[in-house]
Amino acid sequence: MRRIVKISVALSVAAAAAAVFCFGARNDFGLGRNMEILINMMRELAVHYVDEVDTDALAMGAAEGMMRSLDPYTEYLPEENMSNFEMLTTGKYGGVGSLIRKRGDYVVIAQPYKGTPSDRAGLKIGDKITAIDGEDARGFTTEEVSRRLKGDPGSTVRVTVEKLVGGATETVTMRRERIAVPGIPYAGFIEDGIAYIHHADFIEDCYVEMRNAIVRLQKEQPLRGIVLDYRSNGGGIMQEAVKIISLFVPKGTEVVSMRGRTASSNKSYRTEFEPIVADSVPVVVLINGNTASSSEIVAGALQDLDRAVIMGQRSFGKGLVQVTRPVGYNSFVKLTSAKYYTPSGRCVQAVDYSGHAADGTARAVPDSLTHEFLTAGGRTVRDGGGITPDVKTEPKYAARFAMTLYALGHIDDFGDEYFKEHHADEIDIRNFSVTDADYELFCRFMADREVPYESDTRHTLNMLRKAAESDLFEEDLKPAIESIESGLHDDMAANLERYRADIIRAINNDIVLRHSYAAGAAEYAMVRDEEVLRAAELLRDRRQYDSLLAPAAPETAEE
Repeated sequence: MRRIVKISVALSVAAAAAAVFCFGARNDFGLGRNMEILINMMRELAVHYVDEVDTDALAMGAAEGMMRSLDPYTEYLPEENMSNFEMLTTGKYGGVGSLIRKRGDYVVIAQPYKGTPSDRAGLKIGDKITAIDGEDARGFTTEEVSRRLKGDPGSTVRVTVEKLVGGATETVTMRRERIAVPGIPYAGFIEDGIAYIHHADFIEDCYVEMRNAIVRLQKEQPLRGIVLDYRSNGGGIMQEAVKIISLFVPKGTEVVSMRGRTASSNKSYRTEFEPIVADSVPVVVLINGNTASSSEIVAGALQDLDRAVIMGQRSFGKGLVQVTRPVGYNSFVKLTSAKYYTPSGRCVQAVDYSGHAADGTARAVPDSLTHEFLTAGGRTVRDGGGITPDVKTEPKYAARFAMTLYALGHIDDFGDEYFKEHHADEIDIRNFSVTDADYELFCRFMADREVPYESDTRHTLNMLRKAAESDLFEEDLKPAIESIESGLHDDMAANLERYRADIIRAINNDIVLRHSYAAGAAEYAMVRDEEVLRAAELLRDRRQYDSLLAPAAPETAEE
């Protein structure tokens, strides 16, 4: 009881102090009243509720409820979550630099990052972790292993592994380091002079990675065009986006502005560096429905400044800016403080969180309420609903059956078996593929494995059958349903043949990853990516490229 009273008193004092500050700064009676009510409620529950109350859980629930009516990007970050938040924003953590996955009773290495302690220690994909610091790791979850492998840079961890190739048991001691996950996983050439840069995340110092990648490519051969891949890049640090735009546009160009309720939220950002890519080098930016936030700042600015052709599908539409503010005891609140605007003055926010529908959901901005803006060259662009590409393409998805095999670990498991036999092979990354005989081995490998998969057609047919029974059409529709079912072959063997191409591509990616890390896997995917190849084709056709950046000719009426 003494602990509860102590917490209640502390909370009351904090609330009173906060209320005084608020009154002094804004004379906001409503804010102070509601803070006092909230603290009083917590005190009454902590003291008088029939069962003992976890005050931390109570506060967390109150915080989550407080944020629920706002937007999904505003959230409370308690102290124990700050390490994960730091990882998301900086891309750095203390550890040995390896992804892991569960296989049977043990956790195995799923991917060592190149040049990290795990890589230098010789750990390979498929190596089984049998002990950590002398403790048997049998039955450990991936979370438990991850917690033991991470730690302060400079500290050491002793890991015993059973090697995939050869089966020998080895114990290695690794000194943890500050691991930086690359923001630019791959940069290379699609063909002579046409560069491709995959930008995965806007983490700390990704501008430096981008700049270094471009400088390296420029040294390798003259640039005739650049493809910047921002597909499925969810954004991150806005300042990194501003710096990256500066690589392509003149110094001093305004590229993004922010507008919020307070004066401190209103800012305009201009490029501070001289560009390193000449105006004569054409650029295509790839986007899709998962391109968001800082990625949209880059795409939107380059589109508004007529510096690049945007290709793909409409982007996500996140035009909100978040800041983190301390709220005491090493905890923070991440809150939306402003909206950002591209150089033409448009905001790409797709959902209006300022008002909610009757069912409590936020409302998408309809196309009818969007507005027209002009690029630097006079082209028409619109706000709301994300960035609309200049060249629209249809998204390409891997077969769901192939993705199910990957998610269940069957592709990785087969890759382990394949690599045992072929680990000494040298492969051509761009042209590698398993053989027909190898795929037959995979089909036999899958013969006794369970795959909880139901095709969309099968699912729809089952729903139709149930609906027919419910509506008393069962006898009328039975012949038609049975006819469809007799022609529906979606068993394991049939699916392995029907989705053969996608499954082989997933197997190839796994094998290439083992030979040449994530960069090799990205290069393998690049030369087979229809959108990347289409972007390269556009960059070769300068007449078509320039026509896409030219303003539409005014319509003339005949008399």
